[in-house]
Amino acid sequence: MSKRKLTRQQRWRIEKVQAERAQRAAKRDAQDADKLEAGEYGPERHGRVIAHFGRSLDVRPSEGGPLHRCHLRSNLEPLVTGDRVIWRAANDGSGVVVARGERDSVLERPDARGQLKPVAANIDQILIVFAVEPAPHANLIDRYLVAAEATGIAPVLVLNKTDLLPEGGGELMTLLGQYQALGYPVVTTTTAEEHGLDALRARLAGRTSVFVGQSGVGKSSLIDRLLPDETLRIGALSEDSRKGTHTTTTARLYAFDNDDSEAGELIDSPGIREFGLTHLDAQQVTEGFVEFRDLLGHCRFRDCRHQQEPGCALLEAVERGEIRAARFASYRRILDSLEDEGR
Repeated sequence: MSKRKLTRQQRWRIEKVQAERAQRAAKRDAQDADKLEAGEYGPERHGRVIAHFGRSLDVRPSEGGPLHRCHLRSNLEPLVTGDRVIWRAANDGSGVVVARGERDSVLERPDARGQLKPVAANIDQILIVFAVEPAPHANLIDRYLVAAEATGIAPVLVLNKTDLLPEGGGELMTLLGQYQALGYPVVTTTTAEEHGLDALRARLAGRTSVFVGQSGVGKSSLIDRLLPDETLRIGALSEDSRKGTHTTTTARLYAFDNDDSEAGELIDSPGIREFGLTHLDAQQVTEGFVEFRDLLGHCRFRDCRHQQEPGCALLEAVERGEIRAARFASYRRILDSLEDEGR
């Protein structure tokens, strides 16, 4: 499909808006220079972006203390929640961010045009939350794992509402055991018991985490229990559809304390929770199955699609029982869904 051509008036409007933005940024930088000369800005300090609002940011000083609403120097690229920054405080309690530190990791998602954009940075782990109810399917778990693997950030499986499990754990705990055998950490939680979040708190301690998962699995309820002092609304779970609703609207980094170990942090926003495969291609999906990796490149044909080709290393591993047939079938369903979407 060819791109729609802009009219002369539309081009003029776009150029006018861009010029006005550049003028405002230049004026702001000039004001910063004047304040620096007048001694209105303090020395450079380290901090962390807690939330961002366009070119304005809430920055938490590394040494502690209140948040500062800062603006971003015009020569800096946009920042995201979780970024480490160098900033200078003004006499009025505001500040200016003058540099961004290196990112250990970055979580991206496609925008309305399909272009990947960062939504959070410096994340240590992605917690994939699912629940006894609504009942999870292995293919859904696999899709989340593939998406997490593509980020390069370590995924953790969190089974919530374990108080609803049948005696002995049932098929769901058997399924979790299969993922543990692949090397994935598994944490079980429930808000219905006094110590139902102990394992989760231990996993969160000392790390920056994000929660992802389908609606209704209890992400907001878990966060509310972990951060009782924060004003987080909890989405209700419909008794009829057994589905929930998203409640958070702004990306924000929350800090919490664990009495038994060091503090951890959590970045939460619907933009992170809505975690999918729309930006991945077939090769990235294939590499997202960890048990495939040692076999990739060993098929007879370089362009093997792992369907019915002779000498396919993956198919042979399935026949030998080294790859579970159900996992391979799930992989094929994911690829088929990408093809259905025209990719």
